Amino acid sequence: MTAAVLALYAVVAVVAVPGLLNRGEWTERAPRLAICVWLAACVSVIASAVFSVLAVAIPANVIGHGLAEVFQACATMLFDGAILTSPVVRAALVGAALIAARITYCGAVIVVGARGERRRHADMLNLLGRHDSELDAVVLDHDEAAAYCLPGRKGRAVITTAALRSLAPEQVAAVLAHERAHLRGRHHLVLATAEALCRAFPHLPLFARTRGEVVRLIELLADDVAARRHPRIHIAAALVRLATGRAPAFTLGAGGATALTRVRRMLSPAAPLRRRERLAGLAAVVFLLAGPVAVVAIPGLSSFLAHHCHNISIF
Repeated sequence: MTAAVLALYAVVAVVAVPGLLNRGEWTERAPRLAICVWLAACVSVIASAVFSVLAVAIPANVIGHGLAEVFQACATMLFDGAILTSPVVRAALVGAALIAARITYCGAVIVVGARGERRRHADMLNLLGRHDSELDAVVLDHDEAAAYCLPGRKGRAVITTAALRSLAPEQVAAVLAHERAHLRGRHHLVLATAEALCRAFPHLPLFARTRGEVVRLIELLADDVAARRHPRIHIAAALVRLATGRAPAFTLGAGGATALTRVRRMLSPAAPLRRRERLAGLAAVVFLLAGPVAVVAIPGLSSFLAHHCHNISIF
């Protein structure tokens, strides 16, 4: 029953959650919370899938006899050929291993590939760019107006000479604040996580939608951080001029496809979420992350109480 409930939830959530999360404009009002909810939904589905196959392999009554016997059961399944000959147990273990291996492989490919691209781009900036101490950014001679950041251990903000010519000084300061928000927030790691999940499960709606939403919400979040110190009108004006600018794929740029919609958001900001709404969002994150664990733990806990409560006495 536990395995069936978890598997059913995983299947339904993959299809239904994207539509539920896209209702209303609450994500634009709280992009950080929205990112957490989207990623928590993905983790919830993966955990449910893994726990469902493990629930088949490890019965609840085994968990109920104590944690030591859980490890003993795992060791037995690994080394006892008689148990491994069970088709159900073997299929369950192989399924869980394949899910974990797929996510690990896709994550490693993305991280290693992006690191190599960033290293080559950093070498190019060292040759062609110059550090401006007043701007605290690398200035790159280029005819296209663009601003972006190169994340990593030695992250740096980059702006082209065309952007410096087309932007007023206060607009330059605002757009560089946007890029530094990406660097301080380690947003490239969040994007890499979403990209790895999408690549691991490319045909599932939840993971594909999560990647697109995280890309959009990361930019909104950086806009909000920049707006704490710079007027929104300056950010909006800079976005208009940089809307057509193209940044390298492995960097985080201020312009891009979402620039014009972000201009509207900067000029007409929606009211932030009320306290009750934020608490509801945090509760959703907790439910998504803890729900699969609770479902798989309740049968084991019930079995544990059934086996050991008779040893408890009250004096």
